[in-house]
Amino acid sequence: MEKHEHFMRFALAEAAAALQAGEFPVGCVLVRGDQVLASARRRNSTGPDTNELDHAEILVLRAFLQAAPGADCRDIAVYSTMEPCLMCFATLLLSGIRRFVWAYEDVMGGGTGLPLKQLPELYAGMRVELVSGVLRNESLILFQQFFRCHAYWGDSSLARYTLAQEATP
Repeated sequence: MEKHEHFMRFALAEAAAALQAGEFPVGCVLVRGDQVLASARRRNSTGPDTNELDHAEILVLRAFLQAAPGADCRDIAVYSTMEPCLMCFATLLLSGIRRFVWAYEDVMGGGTGLPLKQLPELYAGMRVELVSGVLRNESLILFQQFFRCHAYWGDSSLARYTLAQEATP
């Protein structure tokens, strides 16, 4: 767990920077062995360029693959401050990533519960490692700060769930 906490702190730093910029506080890093390969944070969750493509997981994967075209991702782990959504989870799976570590559960759109064995052949044989709740409280605090000040997903089940959670100082 100590290793997971070490790398999650990098993701939390990205999330804090996203929050500071008024963005949804998701930070993400890709790790191979003991090395952070790439990091990114959520962008364009607010403002004139608002979209649902610039998730931290997608941006970190793009950054890594631009720096290392054709890289084999099978031994890479992804660390994210929030459980990857269905879009991000599927994209990372199709890129070869099979280890997922996250801090805070996405009760509204988390994709890691996808029943891979029940899906078509492309997904059915995939074996993944899922680790949840790593530095959850630290991530929860960032999401609570965001939902108290921003409208993005403000009236969602995720916002209500998050604001109802008790964080420890």
